Amino acid sequence: MAITDWPEAERPRERLLRLGPRAVSDAELLAVLLRSGIAGRNALDLGRDLLCRFGNLAALFAAGVDRLGAVPGVGKVRALQLQAALELTRRALGEEIQAGLSLTSPGSVRDFLPLTLLRQDKEVFLAIFLDAQHRVLVTEELSQGTLTQTSVYPREVVRRVLHHNAAAVIFAHNHPSGVAEPSREDELLTRALREALALVDVKVLDHFIVGGAGAMSFAERGLL
Repeated sequence: MAITDWPEAERPRERLLRLGPRAVSDAELLAVLLRSGIAGRNALDLGRDLLCRFGNLAALFAAGVDRLGAVPGVGKVRALQLQAALELTRRALGEEIQAGLSLTSPGSVRDFLPLTLLRQDKEVFLAIFLDAQHRVLVTEELSQGTLTQTSVYPREVVRRVLHHNAAAVIFAHNHPSGVAEPSREDELLTRALREALALVDVKVLDHFIVGGAGAMSFAERGLL
């Protein structure tokens, strides 16, 4: 049945308008972006198909235009629309986090990081440099590695901290495997960075590992 044949109160677009974006499901939001279905499959069915095929929103958006476009009923144009929606969100959050935003808790950056590191097929190591009030000075990529490892040198991190005159820093890197759990190497690197930065009176507030749709906080785990 076409969505236009549904009771108005049950249509994804009308539910979004009435209830707001946080109250509707992932499939309904995808249906609004897709706008229409194909023969025998309405837009909500296509949204559900995409979530079932890729498992979650993070994997869906990480799939890229070619894989999305190959899904029956999606095609290249709709795949581009989905990618455009993701990129607009990423840019909006990037503007927010670089506009003097004060970061005082792990939750302040958790939503931003998966979008920033989502589509990387190699490990990328980021630093968010902060002033004494924990306001963002700049976010900077410090290193790119292979699929399984990255090289970050404490002396280079100290140099960048001094360059930005930062008082604190938050680190983040992704695990392309999708598992947001720290390895022994991650813990050793975090300890080395914390000790090196302590020598110049700069505090490491947190280190996030991004994998799949989530981000793990060293601070929340008591690993700092």
